[in-house]
Amino acid sequence: MVATVLSLRYRVLGNTLVRRPWQLVGFCFGMLGALWILGMVVAGLVALSFVDDLGLSRAVAIVGGAALILGWVIGPLLIAGTDSTVDAAQLAPFPLTTRQLMLALAGAGLTGIPGIATTLAGLATIILWVRWPAAAVVALPTALVAIATCVVASRLVATLSRGLGGNRRGREIIGTVVLAALIMTGPIITGIVSLLDLGDDAASRFVQIGGILGWTPIGAAWAVPGDVAAGAWLPALAKFLIAAATLVVLWVVWARVLEASASTLPRQATRAVKAGALGLFGAMPTGGVGATWARSLTAWLRDPRYLRQLIFVPLFPALFAFTGGVDGFFFAASAVVVAFILAIGGYADISYDGTAFASVLSAGVRGRADRWGRVLGAATVGVPAVGIVAVATAALADSWAQLPAVLGTAWGLLLVGYGVSAISSSLIVVPVAAAGDSPFKSVPGQTFLSGLLVFLVWGACTVLALPALVLGIMALNTQSSPLGVAALLVGVLWGGVVIVGGVIIGGRTLDRSGPDLLARIKAFPT
Repeated sequence: MVATVLSLRYRVLGNTLVRRPWQLVGFCFGMLGALWILGMVVAGLVALSFVDDLGLSRAVAIVGGAALILGWVIGPLLIAGTDSTVDAAQLAPFPLTTRQLMLALAGAGLTGIPGIATTLAGLATIILWVRWPAAAVVALPTALVAIATCVVASRLVATLSRGLGGNRRGREIIGTVVLAALIMTGPIITGIVSLLDLGDDAASRFVQIGGILGWTPIGAAWAVPGDVAAGAWLPALAKFLIAAATLVVLWVVWARVLEASASTLPRQATRAVKAGALGLFGAMPTGGVGATWARSLTAWLRDPRYLRQLIFVPLFPALFAFTGGVDGFFFAASAVVVAFILAIGGYADISYDGTAFASVLSAGVRGRADRWGRVLGAATVGVPAVGIVAVATAALADSWAQLPAVLGTAWGLLLVGYGVSAISSSLIVVPVAAAGDSPFKSVPGQTFLSGLLVFLVWGACTVLALPALVLGIMALNTQSSPLGVAALLVGVLWGGVVIVGGVIIGGRTLDRSGPDLLARIKAFPT
């Protein structure tokens, strides 16, 4: 049964890539990237195997292996997303036991590009221990345990992100909470490590960090061969038991979550509303601009696919506070980084409409009205959010003199981004997760193309925002208040000009491209 599922997975993937040349190109680039990274890892392991420093070899194996496991959990969230060709929801109608379902999902994870690359990289760590035969023998099963931990942990978190089978709102909230928790994992670990007294020598510090991680669930499996090579058999046994217990616990929890998800029927998310209550639609002006504004703002306030972008508003200041303290430059400039992220929040926002975009076309909303409504909806949330971050960080860092420059740079970048997005979203649609879906979902081969489009839009935003960026950087470097005020004025005024230009160009483009965008959305794989 598992072999049949994997065979169908590859058949679906092959048919998808044949029909979509750009996804095939992205898939090929993904394979080349994986091969390049794998080659670098193997070359590094070979070079390290000639170094007569067992402590350093152990630290590299542990820290690198722990980072690999964390990458499998956090990486799909921040970079690529879990391949949704085979997932639990698609396999639910078939007569599979929970064990068969788990084996099929784990097999799908192992046989994808990341899984194959991880397996080869994990097995390549045996190269480090060839001078110690006992350690090399032990390295094989421990590497397999670590690889299995990567896949099972990733699948468990992906399942949790969809919720435990309750209503759509519950799944969305759980997915958002999981996303926030995982993004903060790195800063929290960094902050804890920075509190430890690990000495001044960089190499000694690295070795001691490896020693600490070796007793944790994410590093224990990778620490066993090094302990065997050092003759520390009792610690090696203890760490192997930690690694094995971690895998068993993850497997059992995953099984419970899948069973709960399968046995709990989805509930329709309904609520009673007062007759005649129109929400934001009743508060906004009538007409195409007002209706689109209300719809866009409702999405920014209630749709987790938009709300997940707002997670970065408090997380970036927290991250910079953990890593550099409140006196650091990046903490003071957190608002600029937040604006850089939010600036492209709507670069392809028609994609989130899905086939409901047909109602926009059938209602006869003009392109310019649609563009103004979406810009106003995003700005109603983004502009105050960036301003609050700038003021809060200035208060905590006592850097009020830098506030005008930071606000000018951040708002200038944000407003320019809205202008650029008004054009890009009239041209670009990409496959996105449906409302209520896991944030880990991705379309095979689409990651490269989507990432390329994001960087192109970011590049356009950066170039167009140069007047505000240059003045802001000069004001921050020279601590000049007049330059800071100038950066604020230029950022707001120039950003407004770019928005007007973007709305005009994007509106005309959307009037021509609207039907084609809808046809492309309908052609996306579901």
